[in-house]
Amino acid sequence: MESVLIVDDHPVVRGAVKIVLRQQGFKRIYETDSGNEVMRMIRELKPNLVVLDLNLPSLDGLEVLGRIQAAEVGCRVVIFTSQEPEFFQDRCMRAGAAAYVDKTKSLEHLQKAVHAVSGGYTYFSQLPTSSVSKTPFQLSEKHMIDQLSDRELTILQQLARGRSNKAIADNLHLSHKTVSTYKTRLIEKLNVDSLVHLRDLALRHKLI
Repeated sequence: MESVLIVDDHPVVRGAVKIVLRQQGFKRIYETDSGNEVMRMIRELKPNLVVLDLNLPSLDGLEVLGRIQAAEVGCRVVIFTSQEPEFFQDRCMRAGAAAYVDKTKSLEHLQKAVHAVSGGYTYFSQLPTSSVSKTPFQLSEKHMIDQLSDRELTILQQLARGRSNKAIADNLHLSHKTVSTYKTRLIEKLNVDSLVHLRDLALRHKLI
């Protein structure tokens, strides 16, 4: 692998990632802070690898990952994010990502992931299976969150961050009515009474 695209909205993070990638022998390193730019850059630059954050200010990383896989552009994707692995690693794996690295870990994990993916392998962490530390209430909420589609989870996070229906609709290229329908469905599926409780749930499970 020779070329890579870094997708992250934090310049310091992109700088740290570039150091790791240069150590792994990448010669052409491109970067963007916008999910909306990813598909255009992939088509123009044809990177072998994409290092993708999930928490982006424009188009959500899960949506970007879905578009990359749907386009069958031939590049492999390493997810490098602070999003809770408990909720996102399996989703990213099913969506075609080759690796998932938690930003709260040392950069050595990113280095190992890039090395593995460059060699044709995958890199995913073994998640804890114990539920001893969770209350029955939290376990019930986790089950409900796990049942959400990727699009529902994305909209849940954006609603919990206080974004308006219009802003979410513009971001995801949906109609205002569609987002409103998603909001109603989320309130029902997660058994909450309002957006305030929706935000509380998201905070409890480290989704925002």
